[in-house]
Amino acid sequence: METTNTKPYYAAGIAAFVIWGFIPFPLKALADYPSGQILFFRVALSVLLLLLITVLFRRKNLLQTIALVKASKPREARRFLLFTFLGGSLLTINWLTFIYVINHINIQTGSFSYLLCPILTAMLGFALLKEELRTNQWVAIGLSALSCVLIGTGELTSLLFSLLIALSYAFYLITQRILKVYDKIVLLTLQLLLAFVFIAPFYSQLKGSSEVALDGHFFLMTGILSAVFTVLPLFLNLYALKELTSGTIGILMYINPILNFVVAFVYFNEETTAVKVAAYVLIFISVIIYNINLKGRKKTGAGLVIPPVGTTAVGK
Repeated sequence: METTNTKPYYAAGIAAFVIWGFIPFPLKALADYPSGQILFFRVALSVLLLLLITVLFRRKNLLQTIALVKASKPREARRFLLFTFLGGSLLTINWLTFIYVINHINIQTGSFSYLLCPILTAMLGFALLKEELRTNQWVAIGLSALSCVLIGTGELTSLLFSLLIALSYAFYLITQRILKVYDKIVLLTLQLLLAFVFIAPFYSQLKGSSEVALDGHFFLMTGILSAVFTVLPLFLNLYALKELTSGTIGILMYINPILNFVVAFVYFNEETTAVKVAAYVLIFISVIIYNINLKGRKKTGAGLVIPPVGTTAVGK
């Protein structure tokens, strides 16, 4: 029997998360601009790229999604519209908060949120979708809660921002699970299109009172942010999911926040405290415990990471 060579798929999955691991660089290069303004152009350029790709190369997937919605019952069609709009709103909140945190608080806070996110997603899956949790996963949830307490005793503001990023993305992943029968790229394109339609009238508010000129540097960096750090990793992740289980992708996704931490300490010389280090170690241990016994998981293509600034994590 012919065995599939999985090396290209592992390479694609690893490459996607390595790219997201270095996302602080284009964001820091835009630190002089308001977070809302960065968000506006990041969403606009990402939508433009995704629309072009969908129309030119994924038209069949688009038509299948449209046919699926048309063939569904009115209740299911309303459900599709509701959770698509909700997903776009949550993703917008997640991206805006992540941009603000990286540029105005620190990279550590953003990185911590994406270590915390999968465990919060599991809790929401248990509470809202009645998904089962193993004993080791409950232990991991307890340890992650303790790590939050440690962060909160030192810097409550950092903890609240981490929780906002993690929860907005965790709820986003729940909407993805509910809409799992639809093509993920088509769905993301529609979500970002709706998000852009919603935020476009508020551009002046997103821009604020900033007088910084939108020069070539700004458009180059937002273009890189949209093409290299949003669309490219999405398709690398989608390719990886053709042969790798979502459980495997779930492990690979931790490359992203780990690299974020390395970049924060080594390149940007961010400082930390002993309490924060203890919290980071604790959440990392909880991640390992949470992911024990993945062998029994069935392969699925339902998971899709959607870039930070969020990125976009794995729906297991």
